[in-house]
Amino acid sequence: MEIKKPWQGRFEKPTLGEVERYTESLSFDWRLYRYDIAGSVAHCRMLAECGIISYDEASQIITALGEIYREIERGEFVFDPSFEDIHMAIEQRLIQKIGDVGGKLHTARSRNDQIALDIRLYLRDVIISVRGELLNVIEALIKLATRYFHVVMPGYTHLQHAQPVALAHHFMAYCEMFRRDEERFADSLKRVNVLPLGSAALAGTSFPIDMTLTAKYLNFDAVTRNSMDAVSDRDHLLEFLSAAAITMMHISRLAEELVLWSSSEFGFIELSDAFCTGSSIMPQKKNPDVAELMRGKTGRVYGNLIALLTTMKALPLSYNRDLQEDKIPLFDTSDTLLSTLKLLAMMLPEITVREEKMEQAAREGWILATELADYLVTQGVPFRKAHHVVGQIVRFCIEEGKDFKDCTLEELRKFHKAFDERVFEVLDVRTAVERRKSHGGTSWTRVKETIEDAERYVKATRENLQIIKDRYGRQGHLPLH
Repeated sequence: MEIKKPWQGRFEKPTLGEVERYTESLSFDWRLYRYDIAGSVAHCRMLAECGIISYDEASQIITALGEIYREIERGEFVFDPSFEDIHMAIEQRLIQKIGDVGGKLHTARSRNDQIALDIRLYLRDVIISVRGELLNVIEALIKLATRYFHVVMPGYTHLQHAQPVALAHHFMAYCEMFRRDEERFADSLKRVNVLPLGSAALAGTSFPIDMTLTAKYLNFDAVTRNSMDAVSDRDHLLEFLSAAAITMMHISRLAEELVLWSSSEFGFIELSDAFCTGSSIMPQKKNPDVAELMRGKTGRVYGNLIALLTTMKALPLSYNRDLQEDKIPLFDTSDTLLSTLKLLAMMLPEITVREEKMEQAAREGWILATELADYLVTQGVPFRKAHHVVGQIVRFCIEEGKDFKDCTLEELRKFHKAFDERVFEVLDVRTAVERRKSHGGTSWTRVKETIEDAERYVKATRENLQIIKDRYGRQGHLPLH
């Protein structure tokens, strides 16, 4: 069957086959079919309400669109690359089914505003899913923090022992990162949920349409203010890709620690066999491949952001075919982010912490040096002086091959007379942890508050997210009538 292009009237020669293969997007934008059909149904209803097409014509179109939707769902629809994109594939099938009436659907719209709509509908669903998966990850971290609440570990700066902290405090630090991520995605929804359909190719339309009615059918909160911007804007995609890149960076940081902590050198945790693989040559190996791939896939998400930024950086108004290149980075990022978050939420509960190993590490070296300095400050010694004195003690211990707890009071007093027998009360890692009671500190009192606050946040956000889901629905399952 010869495929007629929607713009064929202007041209004498048919499109070269190589050109068709080079310019088609159906091979990847087919996945927007449910959003394209939902948008077409809303547009058709609006056209009928505004008297641009008859209600009988609208009924025929909408019924046929429902049939096409079910054909695609059943795998019966033929996605011929000659159709160029998902819009033309569906429109051509519509015309096949109901004749010229199907050609009326494209009245008062263009593929430019049509794809802008499809992407926004798709992105709205993706963001809602991402937010839900982020809450699952936060919840998993809260449970880990609760399970290992009283475990002490060495806190690090520069990957060197710094001060003792509660392991729960460490887990809750990642909760804060993912909470910010969830808030970023939530905030981005208000810029995604703006209707572009009706902007047509770039200048709007002369037909008496009602964009607010279309927006109501599709549960959009606002209508675009400028038709040229509407068809060429991809800021919402860039914002999503940016938020995704930041989220993947946070995942990568956590994954890096899981890789380090599960190594023989650290030995802090044991990862479940279900999330590891072996070696084809070394029988003893248990490789943290899932965590490593989470770390590795972060780079491709970064690349997708840079790819679209580069595509957009020199585009004049308004629509340009370059914008076809927005979908592969978008689809790849959404798939990568969602699958990574799902796996992370499954992997975290299966982690086993080697408590004794971790606490032993928290007692090694001179991790309580700051405690000694703070003790001198309570004795009236200026902090800078106290810092210098404790540094001298550390050097002494290194030379003597001993730890702070091995020093006698007489040895300590050689460095400063302010030391007395009470100094040994602060030379305990658990005491050191509990003393850090400042807001956001590592004391168990503060960590408990943080956990409770995070639990409230998850509960409230889940309730809010359910309201959003109930309101928006999944556009792929809108009633086709």
